[in-house]
Amino acid sequence: MTTERPSLDPELRELLAHMPLMSQLTPEVLARVRPFSSMPVEPLLDGRAVDRREVTAASPDGTPIPLSVLSPANSDRTAAAPCVYWMHGGGMVMGDRFSQIDIPLEWLDEFGAVVVSVDYRLAPESIGTIPVDDCYQGLLWIAEHAAELGIDPSRIIVAGASAGGGLAAGVTLLARDHGTPEIAAQVLIGPMLDHRNTTTSSLQYANGPGVWTREMNEFGWRCLLGDLTDDEVSAYVSPALADDLAGLPTTYIDTGSAEVFRDEDTDYASRIWAAGGQAELHVWAGGFHGFDALYPQAHLSATARRTRTDWLARLLSTTPTHR
Repeated sequence: MTTERPSLDPELRELLAHMPLMSQLTPEVLARVRPFSSMPVEPLLDGRAVDRREVTAASPDGTPIPLSVLSPANSDRTAAAPCVYWMHGGGMVMGDRFSQIDIPLEWLDEFGAVVVSVDYRLAPESIGTIPVDDCYQGLLWIAEHAAELGIDPSRIIVAGASAGGGLAAGVTLLARDHGTPEIAAQVLIGPMLDHRNTTTSSLQYANGPGVWTREMNEFGWRCLLGDLTDDEVSAYVSPALADDLAGLPTTYIDTGSAEVFRDEDTDYASRIWAAGGQAELHVWAGGFHGFDALYPQAHLSATARRTRTDWLARLLSTTPTHR
């Protein structure tokens, strides 16, 4: 296979040149970078009229699952609000419920949405289905408490970036297969969907460039899967394994042309269409993994973020509002 690969967007390439990048991800490196893998949420909430509530859901093994509920303050609602349920990125091994939360906070501002973000347990301390099960329990908690949160249970949107996008896809499969709760849409931002790591784009972006390479991706999956063989990996953990993508809610997927996840993400959209479902797919030319979260001021990033928000606006305008 050729080693040629799509080039980076010129503005993003210049920005990335000034960013110190990890050359590898190992247990020792992970221990050093974990404390810096999330920014404090307070600066993002400063100046926003937001009510914040910290709650916990219970996992099947009794472990508390922290959730942050961020609601528009002083809103005079005549109807229940949409809800964005957010799953953060971090390769399954780092980050917390405030990672990349500036993305759903834009939807709180735009649509008056209630944002709920989950602190799922991380690998390698928690492996297999534990992270996706944590996220699913959080979704069940939202549905159970929708009335007290002022949430319209018919307008719950499941969303996530990178590892969180993969978890959002897994949670959506769980909700479909268990028949509850209802999900209006899933938004998958550069999702981490396939543990096999064998696509053309995965091979193209071995050793970079960008912030998430094939080697880092292999490390994240090894941490999550431990000694599981391919036959033992659940499709809820690695959603690309799902045999049937029928019956999923309308889906938004975006990715960059210059990133590891490009091909598994475009394939997931194609398989949703093949199953008769609806998906909107954007492949941003020259975008590396996580470009819109790292450099929201870049022209390509602003366009990607605005396009997602416009899609949600169309979705919510056609979804009946429950009083």
